[in-house]
Amino acid sequence: MQDIETRIQLVTFQLGKETYGMDIMDVKEIVSIRPIRSIPNAPSFIAGILNLRNMIFPIIDLHKRFQIEKAALSEDEELLSGFVIININNTQIGIIIDKVCRVVSIDERSIQPPPKMISGIGAEYIKGVVNNEGEYLIILNIEKLFNPVELHQIGKVSK
Repeated sequence: MQDIETRIQLVTFQLGKETYGMDIMDVKEIVSIRPIRSIPNAPSFIAGILNLRNMIFPIIDLHKRFQIEKAALSEDEELLSGFVIININNTQIGIIIDKVCRVVSIDERSIQPPPKMISGIGAEYIKGVVNNEGEYLIILNIEKLFNPVELHQIGKVSK
């Protein structure tokens, strides 16, 4: 029997053709698609801002950031599109996802180091890769998705 301490839960989602995951402890909430307001002169990867329960969240488009094509989804699958709200260095950020998948529990010991390049996302943004039920799941390192200058720009958008 495996130690319960070696298991982590990941929120998984589709971005382009790949399935990604991030530690559930890094996810504040998942929100369905809703209108966002664009911001003039914002960096190209900032899609705009979202007003959710009187809080302003900058919305990041990882498709633009990593040159990933949006997934071709059926009408039913589009209902699963939305934003994952995460917290990076005390800044709440929304990330556009093509489709939320599910929460999975994996053994931390099964995580392999990331390959050099996966579908446009460099290894520096990835914690690792795990084979989950016959499919590879790419685990994002949210702490490294943005450099300090980008985080400062993102932080200014939400104020």
